[in-house]
Formats: sequence, C-alpha cells, structure tokens
Amino acid sequence: MKKISFLVALCTSALVWGQKTYIQCGGIYDPATQKTSSQSTVIVEGTKILSIASGWQNGGASDQLVDLKTATLMPGWIDLHVHIESEIHPETYLNKFLYNKEDVAFESVAFAQKTLQAGFTSVRDLGGSGVNIALRKAIARGSVDGPRIWTAGKSIASTGGHADPTNGVRADLMGDPGPAQGVINSVDEARKAVRQRYKEGADVIKITATGGVMSMAKNGHNPQFTVEEIKAIVETAADYGMLTAAHAHGDEGMRRAVIAGIKTIEHGSFMSEATMELMKKHDAYLVPTLSAAQHVMNNAKIPGYYPPMVTAKALEVGPITSATFAKAYQKGVNIAFGTDSGVSHHGDNAREFVYMEQSGMPFKAALKAATTTNAALLGMEDQLGRVAPGFLADLIALSQHPDRGAEAALGVVFVMKDGRIYKQSTP
Repeated sequence: MKKISFLVALCTSALVWGQKTYIQCGGIYDPATQKTSSQSTVIVEGTKILSIASGWQNGGASDQLVDLKTATLMPGWIDLHVHIESEIHPETYLNKFLYNKEDVAFESVAFAQKTLQAGFTSVRDLGGSGVNIALRKAIARGSVDGPRIWTAGKSIASTGGHADPTNGVRADLMGDPGPAQGVINSVDEARKAVRQRYKEGADVIKITATGGVMSMAKNGHNPQFTVEEIKAIVETAADYGMLTAAHAHGDEGMRRAVIAGIKTIEHGSFMSEATMELMKKHDAYLVPTLSAAQHVMNNAKIPGYYPPMVTAKALEVGPITSATFAKAYQKGVNIAFGTDSGVSHHGDNAREFVYMEQSGMPFKAALKAATTTNAALLGMEDQLGRVAPGFLADLIALSQHPDRGAEAALGVVFVMKDGRIYKQSTP
C-alpha cells in the first residue's frame, strides 16, 4: 500500500513539474527593435521561456493557460537604483534612532512586493544597512515575494560624506566609523571597504562621490573622494567582478568618478557639458532618477516635511535635474533606467518613464533603457531584457500598447518572474 501511495505521489509531482504555461497575448513588444509581433503565445516551462508560437495556442490539459489577448507582453523591467529597505518620510530621521534592523526588515518586505507588482522584476539596490542582502537571499529562496536583487549592501563614503552612517548625529554618538562601516579616507581603506562589502555578500559597489540631498550635511555639491581613492575602489571591485556606481550631484565629483572608471553616475544633477563629453568618451552611463528629484522638490514645499538643511538642498536640486538629463540625452550620453525609489515611493517606479518622456526621451527609448540596457549593465544580457527562448521568464503585460506613450507604463496587468505569476488582472 505504501509503495502505491509513493508511486501516486511521484506521478503527481511529475505532472506539476512538467506543467507548462501558455501565455496568449495580443502581441509581444521588443524594446531592442521597438517592434511588436502579432498575436502570439509564449510557452514557459519552469523558470524559462521554452518557445514562442504565432497565434494563440492552448497547450495540453495539464498546462496552465493565461489569457492576455487584449494586452501587450514585454520583458520585465529593471530598476537600476532603488533603496529597498526604506522609504523617506518626516519621521525618517527620528526612526534612525528608534528602529532595530528587524523593524527595517519587516518594512522592506512590503517595499519589495510593491516593486514587483509595479512590473519591476529585477532591481539594483544602492545602499542600506545590510538588511538588503538578507532580503535578496529571502527572495531568491522564495521566502518572500519581490524582484531579483543586486545589492551594494552598505554604500561607501568618506568621513562626513553623504553615506557616513553617523552624519548629523550628536557628538557623543558619532564615533569614528571606518571601512567596516563603509567610511574610508585613503587608498588602503578604500580597498578594505570594497573587500568588506564582498565579504558581507554585496553584488555591486556604490560610492557617494559628492554630497547629497537627504543627508544631514550642508554641502550637496562638494567632491568627497580623491581620484586615487576612487581608482582603488574601481580596481578592487573589478577584481571581485563587481559593477561600480557613484551617487553624484556636483560636477567635480562626477568628473573624478568618470575618470577613475565608475560605470554609472547616479543623479548627475549639476553635470556640465564637459563632463557629458567625458562620460561619452569613457562609455559611462547616467542614471537620472527623475522620480526622486520630483518627489523631494514637491515634499520640500510642505512645511516641516524635511529638516531645514535638507529642504534647502531639495529645492535647489529638484528643478535642475530634469533639465540636465534632457541635455545629456540630447548630447548622446548613455542612459540607464533608475528611480531612487525609497526617496520616492516604492511601487511608483514606473512614473520614471513619464518624467523621462516629459524631459525629451521617447517612451520606447526609456523602455530599452529599463530592459536591454540595464540587463547588459548587470551582465545578464543573455538572460534578461528580452522575450526569447532560453531567457528567464520575467514577463509583464500592459493594458495599452507602448505607442500610447509613457502613461501606458502605469497600466501593468500581468507580472511573471522566474515563471511564476505574481499579478494577473483583466486588461
């Protein structure tokens, strides 16, 4: 009897394992070519796309059928700049002293779920407390729902710099953080900080090359590393196969970062035309994060929303970021897609498409940035960013065709990651 029960269980398991998903869609949009196929069926097996058939195919009796006949299917989006652990609000600066890591972790789960539901199946997290590494692992093993994460763990700063974790606290709590806490002041310390991030499980290295807006430090422009320090960071990161990114608002800091070999410049608010040309020469990418600039500018107009020091910087940076991005795009600077969600709201990531379109980048060009461009920057161009056989089954569907413009990005009706459906609503 036990033998029969075992065989039944084994056969049942095999049926589930062998089940395919047939996704019938109105068309498949390819961001690389900006073309849309006619009525198609994408056949998914396990975590990957098995094949694509013309017309609407039904599969077998044991297969799963998804009806997206009035929707447009495309690759899942990739956000190259989020802070998945947190979301800034008026109590943020107080919560720094009230929250334990467990509090941060529980909140991060909700932020991850919102991000995935918005159509972003992969993200690059650019700095937190280390909870981001644990969240990446939890999502990868299926404990919680969320996007695939590449994370920097803790950002690297200089003493008093934008990512110094003791910035703005009272003197008896400041201490003297070093490379283990992501604070460096020499070439040797720079190398040690990178190695520490690797030891902790980070995937990418993020530095704060200039002052920032949200930190409790007066200057949001000033460069905060020497070229030699940044070179040491880039070289050490390369030894470990890690991509590098630099938060940068001020022009001199981003100039040093580009010269030293940083691959992506985040924000780029006060970038000069000379630095734009330098970025083209070094094949660097701008991640404009227009959502964050818009969000902080709007909130800074609300009395008491931010501390006065932050409010002044937010009102300065907000209006110029869009204009700088527009000029950089017109001049041919490489553009990657990133929102800085966590400064703006998680789940609103797709609004970045709207802001990019309003600043002069066509929606379809922005879609390419959020798929094939970002996949290549992550070294995943053979697995992500396309709807093609052999690629990971990270798929989303829009109720409106991309021809309708960036507002279409706000109508995500279907989300699949690794072959599993996380969202499906009527188109």
